[in-house]
Formats: sequence, C-alpha cells, structure tokens
Amino acid sequence: MKKIVIAVDSFKGSASSTEAAEYLSRGLIQANQSVEVTKVPLADGGEGTVTAILSATDGKSMTTKVSGPVGGQMDAKWGLIDDQTAVIEMAAAAGFTQDKNRDVALKSTYGVGELIQTAIDHGVTKIYLGLGGSSTNDGGVGMAQALGGHFLDQNGAEITQGIDGLGHLAKIDLTGLQERLRQVQVIGLSDVDNPLTGETGATQVFGPQKGVGPDQIGLFDHRLHRLADLTASSLGDDFSNVPGVGAAGGLGFGVLAFLGGRLTSGINAIIHIVGLQTIIQDADLVITGEGQIDRQTLNGKLPMGVLKVAQQAKVPIIAVAGSVSDHIQPLYEQGFDLIVSTTTRPMSVSDAISAAPELITQTGYRLGKMLLFGKN
Repeated sequence: MKKIVIAVDSFKGSASSTEAAEYLSRGLIQANQSVEVTKVPLADGGEGTVTAILSATDGKSMTTKVSGPVGGQMDAKWGLIDDQTAVIEMAAAAGFTQDKNRDVALKSTYGVGELIQTAIDHGVTKIYLGLGGSSTNDGGVGMAQALGGHFLDQNGAEITQGIDGLGHLAKIDLTGLQERLRQVQVIGLSDVDNPLTGETGATQVFGPQKGVGPDQIGLFDHRLHRLADLTASSLGDDFSNVPGVGAAGGLGFGVLAFLGGRLTSGINAIIHIVGLQTIIQDADLVITGEGQIDRQTLNGKLPMGVLKVAQQAKVPIIAVAGSVSDHIQPLYEQGFDLIVSTTTRPMSVSDAISAAPELITQTGYRLGKMLLFGKN
C-alpha cells in the first residue's frame, strides 16, 4: 500500500484547500484502492488559513461580530488552536470580497483589531495573524484604534477611519495599546517582502488590485510615508523598510510598529503548526498544488514550502494546478518530480472554475492510475 500525503493550497476562486484535497483524494481512491491518503489542507496566511490550521490541529472554530471595512457589523471567523494560542485571518474582517464596490480610502482594519481584542479576552498569549486577501490600505491604523491606540489631528481629535483619515494625522499616542498587548505576542503570517511605501510598497504594488485609482496612488503613498515618519518619531524606531511591512495594505507595518509583534513566512509557520514534517516522514508520495503554477511559484509560494519538506524526507513530490505555465523547467530543476494541470482541454476561466470539482477529481484519478502503471 502506498501512503500518499495531499498537502495543497486553495485553488483561488475554484476550491478551498480542504475541498481541493478532498477532490484529489476521491479521484485517487477511485482509481487505486490500494492507496492510503492523508489530507493536509494548507494556506499561506490568506483566506483559508484559519480553516487549514484548525482542521490539522483539532482547534476550536469561533465566530465574532466585528466592524466591517466601512462600518456596520459582520460575522468574522477565527480560531483557538489551544487555550493559549489563537489564529486570525485579517481577511475575515477586512477582506477583498467585502464591500468590493466601496472606496478604498474609507476602508479600515478596525474589525481586525476587534478580533485581536476578542482573542485577548479569551486569555491567549500568542496570536497568529494571517495577512493575505486584504481590501484595506490604512497601514494598520484601524486595527490599532480598536485596541486603544490614538491617532489625532491638529486639534487633538481622533482621525476618521481608513487612509482618508490619515490625511489629517498629526500625533500618535500608543500608550493604552501597548499596555493592553504587554502579555501577548502577535505573529504576522505573510510571504511578501514589500516595504511600506515607494515603488515596491503597499500602495503602488497592491493598491490597483483593490481599486486604488491612478490619481490616488501618489496621495495614499504619501500618507503612509507620513504615518511611518510620525510613528518613528513616537517610538524611536523606523519600521517602514522592514521586508513584509507592506503586506495587507501596510497591516504588516502595524503588526511591528503598533502591536510590537513580528513577521514570519506564512507557509513555513503553517507547515510547522500542522506538523507536516512528521506527517510526510513515512509517506511514499506527496501531492501539493494551488490554482496556478508558474515562475512566480518559485518566489516562496506554498508548493515550494511543501517541496522543501518532501526533499528533507526524501519523498517524491507531484504538483497539481488549475493552470500550468509553459515555463516550468526551473520548477523541475528545483526538485518537483511531476507537474500536472487539472485542465486537459481548452476552456474559459469561468468554465474551469465551475468545473473545478470534476477536473480536480479526474486529476486525482489520473494520478491513481499512474501509480498502478508504475507498480505494474
């Protein structure tokens, strides 16, 4: 019997990591009943992070009402890994799919701060905060406001939420916030290395994806730059060029500057949390994957993290994706044994998304038959 570990990311817009692992497993077993499949849904800090970690650790799923990106109340899911450790996705409270048609200038991470406060109220001492899938560009100011930080205008009044309010920022007071977080460690999970501002910063690189217009980019970047200057004057440390602080519209900056936390690789942290090294150790094959595999996969995306673990265990590894680029030789050179696309005929993106369950299941079936062929 072959032991196969399926450790996949979500196929964005098509299937969650849990669903993708289930579809692949279903196809494998249909084709080859001699296999033993272990499913390990993964994520990199974006949407699906809470589900992936809780399913692997038998953690407890929680739901809390928080402020949405532009106000109002919404249900946000988070989780308790154990009594001392929480996992939160910023996307649950300020994600790209929420209020998509509203002006980015008004969107705030305030709800993220409310989630953090809720976790603190449950007595945790460590919080993993996923920094992917954001709709915001406020540098983490809203999050800090929700936790007791004060961002004041020239008259000493609290500025309004969102990067729109940062146009009036004159003074920062983090006294109450720092006291509240004294016994808590916040770890931001991200796999981007962008600074806060400039050509490779939060606004210029990620802003257009969120609806930031060409006439807003320079203005928003200037406001984040001023935020960094005022924060440095207040704290004595300048975090604006630390790799990764540009994640989630500058929320990475907020984690360091306002929460006194740290940033780490989302992939590596989640692989460690779910114990993938131990799971893979006695496997005969690992299958990983995500929605698209191309040259960008080399830049620290989830399949590369799984590849490193498989290589350490000396276990063969196959990568599966909805779309596979023509230029994947470098990925083979890195150590993948096979790279497979779930689409086997020309089709539109919308058709591929709607047919994802069948396509991913059939890919699992083909791989199951391939294993029989190798055995014979």
